[in-house]
Amino acid sequence: MRCNRIIILLIFLPILIHAQNVYNGIAEYPFIDTSKNKLIFPNSQTTTLDDFFSKMDSLIFTGEGNINIIHMGGSHVQADVFSNKIRENLMQFYPSIVGSRGLIFPYKIAKTNNPKNYYVSYGGEWSYSRNVNKYIEYSLGASGIVVATQDASAYLSIKLQPTDTNIRYSSTIITLLGHSENNSMEPLIVIDDTTAYTGTYDSVHFCYRFELDNPTDEVMIQFLTNDSIIKPFVLRGIIWEPDQAGISYHSIGVNGASTISYLKCELLENDIELLKPDLIIFAIGINDAAGTNFSKEEFINNYSTLIDKIKAVAPNVSFIFVTNNDSYKRYKKRYYVNKNGLIAREAFYELANKYNGAVWDLFDIMGGLSSMKQWESVGLAQHDKIHFTAIGYNLIGDLFYNALILEYLKYLSENSKIL
Repeated sequence: MRCNRIIILLIFLPILIHAQNVYNGIAEYPFIDTSKNKLIFPNSQTTTLDDFFSKMDSLIFTGEGNINIIHMGGSHVQADVFSNKIRENLMQFYPSIVGSRGLIFPYKIAKTNNPKNYYVSYGGEWSYSRNVNKYIEYSLGASGIVVATQDASAYLSIKLQPTDTNIRYSSTIITLLGHSENNSMEPLIVIDDTTAYTGTYDSVHFCYRFELDNPTDEVMIQFLTNDSIIKPFVLRGIIWEPDQAGISYHSIGVNGASTISYLKCELLENDIELLKPDLIIFAIGINDAAGTNFSKEEFINNYSTLIDKIKAVAPNVSFIFVTNNDSYKRYKKRYYVNKNGLIAREAFYELANKYNGAVWDLFDIMGGLSSMKQWESVGLAQHDKIHFTAIGYNLIGDLFYNALILEYLKYLSENSKIL
């Protein structure tokens, strides 16, 4: 085993060197400090990710096991550029690694922006609820958003289309997170307009599991009605499940969502239990800190409540906290730097210390207070000085991935000495 670890470390070193050369291009942006691009462990216990890295070992060395990563946030994650960059990098980290697409949601039906790495079409009458709404009609799950229909002719189609053409996601196992109260609407998965599959209903987790004959990256969902009184079918998301060893990267984001928003999700624990996370990347906070009355204590308390809910069903999960990016507030057509970013940054360090997690300090890496204007000036951030451009999101995705892999290589090196 020691020999295997040394060999694998030698294989990874050229990858690391190559990554460093690529990211050295960031040096032309003097406001980005790549020397700070690392995971930080506030309580000095760097073993916090060991369980996660141990599963990486099993996957790489033996080709066994499934790793589940959840990335939670607001609009930074809903668009799935930042998170998708990490996902696709991980899928190409080592030649034998494969992966499933994980949890997706048909945002298009909810009249909001859909990630570009899967295509959604639909028909019939649908309604929706989001965790940012004051009035929420349906019970929400981990995704923080639902679509619902009681139209027997309703349908939706999803086609996965990774932005990297070297990657293809397909699976024989699809899970629909959703149900109707009296099972009056039953979902079917239709393949190629010819073959219809019924799913097995899980009454504990309110979902349907479908086992298909062949792997697919495209499905159509239709409905059967089983009762004269039709209750809405409420869909919380769709999981492309792994049917072989690999990595599933689940991105969860709702525009405008804060910690309070996710605490409104009644079926949060239910869905987290199904997703079986090994690592959760928390990137919720930019909307919490947007207001004038931002309270660090309240922010920490909300996060703690959320984490405690998650740990109740996933006690061994590891956490990485992503600090808020620098941002600005608009007032009377002028922009003012949001100093709450500094306060939120302190809170993330306190949370990582409390829950033995790691911090990826985006705020510090990107240049600290007022740096968002500099990102905007070179086309890395949007004019609202809150969101990044696609180029900017891809950049921070690469930076995060590099920091994570650097820590994993460090883990490999340290553990090879004692085997």
